Amino acid sequence: MTKIPVIKWWQIFNPAIYLISILPAIAVIIMAGEAPVWKQGLIFSTLAVVLLQHAINLFNDVSDWNLGADTEKMDSWVRLHNGNTQPVTIHALISFFSGGLIGLSVLIVGDKLWIALFALPLIGLGYLYNAGKSPLSYTWMGEWVTGACYGPGVFGGLWFVSGLPFNLSAVMGMFAFAALAVSLLLSHQPPQFETDRRVGKKSFCVRYGIQKTHQVSVLLFAVALLLIGIGLSSSHNIPYLQYIVFSLVLIFSIYLSKVGPNPKRVLLLSSTILLLSFIILPWLSITRQALTL
Repeated sequence: MTKIPVIKWWQIFNPAIYLISILPAIAVIIMAGEAPVWKQGLIFSTLAVVLLQHAINLFNDVSDWNLGADTEKMDSWVRLHNGNTQPVTIHALISFFSGGLIGLSVLIVGDKLWIALFALPLIGLGYLYNAGKSPLSYTWMGEWVTGACYGPGVFGGLWFVSGLPFNLSAVMGMFAFAALAVSLLLSHQPPQFETDRRVGKKSFCVRYGIQKTHQVSVLLFAVALLLIGIGLSSSHNIPYLQYIVFSLVLIFSIYLSKVGPNPKRVLLLSSTILLLSFIILPWLSITRQALTL
């Protein structure tokens, strides 16, 4: 009998992976322009998204353990419980329903229950992504579900919760985070290529190979940042802003293509450009106003 290595909870809990649920909130703020944003609703909705992502990550560990994928993955919640999937499933359900209740409470308080009409089906897709004996993540639908959940689902939901109108920035943001989420997913697949293929997982990497997966991951990363740049340019009347953003996108994309994509690089680079925008945009706006006086 193979001995299961002892794993500590702090070795598994990786805060960086939750950036993909936090970055859309930052993007909402910077792409809103001068429009007012319901920040309390945005903060609690983001917390709900993080809890839902955590639950889906836990369900993913259970599915992979049961189906034999990711056998080389050491930072698994199932390993923390010595191969016992029951406490991980309970943990996932608590996180899933907690996130759902917080999100629903925000919609009720903000009188925005109509958002649930498209949010609930996407949350259901997120659950089915890792649920059962044939999860969607094991089929060709995995990438499409990821894009739908993080594009229209996360960014779109946070945008409308914040009280912002449906406009060009909203569309650009939805497509941008759909592309960024899929880029992140693809960057995660090559190290798991052999085990995924062995258990019959039809990931993009298994279907098209490691080289193509790297190329598409970089392409989607570039597309995501370009779309964010278009959204920023349409919501901020700041001279040369588009040139600054597009130059950074070009530099970051070339760098990623040279070093190769992986989850940490995709998240770090996208976080950097969004945080730079968050810091620099107010200063550029104040400077523009001062020059026009």
